[in-house]
Parts: sequence; C-alpha cells; structure tokens
Amino acid sequence: MENSSNISSPLADRMRPANLSEFLGQTALIGEGTFLQKAIKNDAVPSLLFWGPPGTGKTTLARIIAGETQSCFLELSGVGSGLKDLRAIIEKSEENRANGKKTILFIDEIHRWTKTQQDALLPHVERGTVTLIGATTENPSFEVISALLSRSRVFTLSSLSEENIAELIRRALSDNERGLGKKKIKIKDDALAIMAGFSGGDARVALNTLEACAGSAKIITKALVKEVLQTSRKLYDKTGEEHYNIISALHKSMRGGDANAALYWLGRMLESGEEPLYIARRLIRFASEDIGIANSLALPQAIAAYQACHFIGIPECNVNLAQAVVYMAKSKKSNALYAAYQNVQNDIRNFPNDPVPLHIRNASTKLMKELGYGDGYKYTPDFKNQEEAKQDYLPDRMKGKKYLEE
Repeated sequence: MENSSNISSPLADRMRPANLSEFLGQTALIGEGTFLQKAIKNDAVPSLLFWGPPGTGKTTLARIIAGETQSCFLELSGVGSGLKDLRAIIEKSEENRANGKKTILFIDEIHRWTKTQQDALLPHVERGTVTLIGATTENPSFEVISALLSRSRVFTLSSLSEENIAELIRRALSDNERGLGKKKIKIKDDALAIMAGFSGGDARVALNTLEACAGSAKIITKALVKEVLQTSRKLYDKTGEEHYNIISALHKSMRGGDANAALYWLGRMLESGEEPLYIARRLIRFASEDIGIANSLALPQAIAAYQACHFIGIPECNVNLAQAVVYMAKSKKSNALYAAYQNVQNDIRNFPNDPVPLHIRNASTKLMKELGYGDGYKYTPDFKNQEEAKQDYLPDRMKGKKYLEE
C-alpha cells in the first residue's frame, strides 16, 4: 500500500510506514516468527483487535496488512459511522468476494460503536464477508461485545520507545520524497533526545513537533523544541520520570489529606494532556489501598469518577476527577486491607497448595459425601448463638491466623 506523497499533507501522514520493513517497534507483535508475521506472510490473517495508546501504529499496521495480503481496505470511524455506513461496506465486500478479492474492514475507535452496531457486524465477520481489524485505546474486554471478541485475536501495542521515536525523526529528516530531506534540516543531539522523550511514545506527536520546529529554523535546538512543546502542550512526559513524579505527588497529597495540593497535581496532569482514565484508575486503587474499610463509600466514588470520564471525556470530566480527588484527600484513611492482602500473598507463596478443610468442601456427588466432604459443617443461619456456630475455615496450617486486626 502506498503512502501519500502529497507535500501539503502533514508530515506524520506522509511518513506512515508503507510496509512491515518500515514499521518501527512492536517486535513482539510482528517480529520474525510471530503469529501475526506468519499470518500476514501466508495471507491467513484472522479478525484482529489492536489495543494500545494513540500513535503506536494501529491504523498504519492495518493498512500494511491490507497491502501485503492484496486485500481491499475499507475504513470506518467508530465516532461518526452508523448502520447505514456498515451496510454500504458489506455490499462492497460481497462484490469483492464474488470477484475473488478479500476485504479488510478497519474500524478506528471501535469502542465507540454501540452494542447494536457491533451485533450488526457480527454475522458478516462470522461468514468471512469481511476480515475485521478494530483499533481501540480502551480495554476490549469491556468495550467489545463478547461474541465479536471471541471471533477476534486481541493484540496489545505498546508505546514506542525513545529509540524508535528518534529513528523515526531521523528518517523524516533524511527522506527526500515523503519527509524533510530536501530542506536540509539539522537537529542537535540534545534536541533529538528531548523531542523523542517528550513525545510520550506517540509517533504522531513527535512528527508534528518536528514539523513545527522545521518550519522556523534550519537547525533545530533544544531551546526551540522546548518552545514548540510549551506552545502546543505543557512540558510533561507521560511515560518518563516527570509522569511518575507527579502521580506520586498526587497520591501522597491525597494520603496526607492535603486537598489543595492534590488538586494542583491533578491539574498539572490534566492540563498537560494526561489520559483522564489513567488518573481515574489510580483513584480506584487509592480508594481501596489507602482508605479501604475506613470509608466504604470511597470506592464507589472513584468508580463513578471513572465512568464519568469514560462517558464525557476531557475537558468536561476534569471537575468529576477534582471531586473524587478532594473526596479521597478529605476521607479517613486505613491501609488495613492493603497490609492484610500483602500478608495473604506471602502465606500463599510459602504454602501454595494447602488443602481446603473437608467440612467446608461442597459434597456435590455421592462419592464426595462418602469421602467426608461437608461432614460436620455448621450452617450459620441455623444457630441463634453465634458462638456455637464457630468453626475453622482456614487450612490446618493456618488455623488462628489473623490478617485483619479485630
């Protein structure tokens, strides 16, 4: 499949890899000897779901697969398309099939499609009218219907490494046809490093930054890269040290009960382009790890914030996250659950296969009853005196073990 060579199109579009040999990163997915590499080579690609962050090559890889298998590539967006668009695609796919040509249907942001839309697609995937390649930034286990999920292979794409991004930038600077080679742009080593580092593993971000810098200077310096990054987005590396520094600051501010500091660090992340669902997931963890049984409403509050982010997105969901962060900061704290489960993990590592006591096993067959399963079990609701209903539930080696303080 050929790339666009239109010089007026964005650099990121012009530099899309045209084949597998140009594709950077994802070696665990398409490297030599992998399932997908063999499937492409043998023209036996099943329906696929690509799950990963933006700028990792999901759309590009789908186009490459279509090109390498000589398939007709048809594309829909999960945002604006509907059943009418799907019907037109299926009609074209059936014509292709009658003429002996395969069709790959690529659905970008498939998680945006409703259950009804996904149900309508299912029979055409089952019959092989189309080979589906769906792209999503959300966990397909939650966003794709189970019937469609079971008929597809799910592959996870990782953010590109800084080395991958740096190589992509070098290619763009040297490519005379699709890139900036004819402009003879030079880039300083430290400028290349910061551009690669602050792309957050997103090829599109890196190439857009490069294009902006190349529009104002023949020699790209670190100062110029910083200036361009600061005008387009706050200087914030989603995958590097600053990312972890700031999420740590948010976590510790909430743990310490400082709602004002927690709001500040939340704002630093959101205004710099952090994915709100990432923050929401961390709040869900915090609700159980740092608050736990001290306030049973913290977990529903965090889950509600996650759902709000999922439903309405940025910028509207920033106030939902602010509400949850302040709630977590002001809530009473307890790490009893976290400490208890760590102790459980330690015991299971040391004694992984201790048998379930016979009296609390389920005697679902005659043989099990004969072997003593369920013998002596006390059915708690039958006892008015709960002291009389007491019995051991842990394996013999663990009797009397206390993971939680009474």
